[in-house]
Amino acid sequence: MSEVFQFGLALDAGIVAQKWLLSLKSERRMAAKTLEAYAHDIGQFAGFLSEHLGEAADISALAGLTASDFRSFMAKRRSAGIQSRSLARQLSAMRSFFRFAERNGIFKCAALAVVRAPKIAHSIPRPLPETAARRVAAADVFQGAEVEAWVQARDAAVLTLLYGCGLRISEALGLTAKQVQSNPLVVVGKGGKTRLVPMVKLAEEAIATYLRLCPLTLAPKEPLFRGVKGGPLSPRLMQLLMERMRGALNLPDTATPHALRHSFASHLLSNGADLRVIQDLLGHASLSSTQVYTEVNAKHLLEQYRKAFPRN
Repeated sequence: MSEVFQFGLALDAGIVAQKWLLSLKSERRMAAKTLEAYAHDIGQFAGFLSEHLGEAADISALAGLTASDFRSFMAKRRSAGIQSRSLARQLSAMRSFFRFAERNGIFKCAALAVVRAPKIAHSIPRPLPETAARRVAAADVFQGAEVEAWVQARDAAVLTLLYGCGLRISEALGLTAKQVQSNPLVVVGKGGKTRLVPMVKLAEEAIATYLRLCPLTLAPKEPLFRGVKGGPLSPRLMQLLMERMRGALNLPDTATPHALRHSFASHLLSNGADLRVIQDLLGHASLSSTQVYTEVNAKHLLEQYRKAFPRN
């Protein structure tokens, strides 16, 4: 057996794992945190194999794994209290690694193809009613005299971007003063991927109000939204803001900044927007991610039907 290399694999297999991660970064442009999670997943699998096989796994050992070996790993992770969603992600990382090895003619292991991923329920936040989403975006239902006008304008601009443009909180807070000068917005999403998002009039007006009232100097290429001390606005502040607004508007605990993005997609779908268009606006790599909203809308429609339709 070759000496142990990174990821807890033998030298030859460790080199393959390293090349695999490099390909995910360069070809698929995966985000750094996703790559880190994938590396961690393979490392855990390698640690299991070292114990399971009695030594660090090399290419030959990986090629000879059986479905029982993979299921044993999943059973051990399950017994450690790992939930289905995390287990499915680990299995996805392993499939990606083994597919990479097969595509590049390094080794092949057919056993992984017959291992089923655990079933996971979709758990996206329930969309807010349109009237509630509009009031949240206005960001004025809780404000008191102690809140400076420019801070109120800043919060309104951020929330309007989340609901009116369907941005992730990281995308909204990553915008620069130069970016918001053009419409549609050029948004940098997960993995550095860019997309065009039309900026609704309310968002343009909210940003213009914030720029007019903000007492800070906003350089063109620096973050647009700032904290009171001048640094980049923290996502945590927006989360706390939503917590206060939940009480003011009597909203469920699932009403978070990210729920505004889901509301954007759900309301577009309810009003007849094409699913492919919504996919592009959200920046989803796969249509399957966007199709979740059709399930949410169908459940909501059924609930309303049951409430309204006479039982007798």
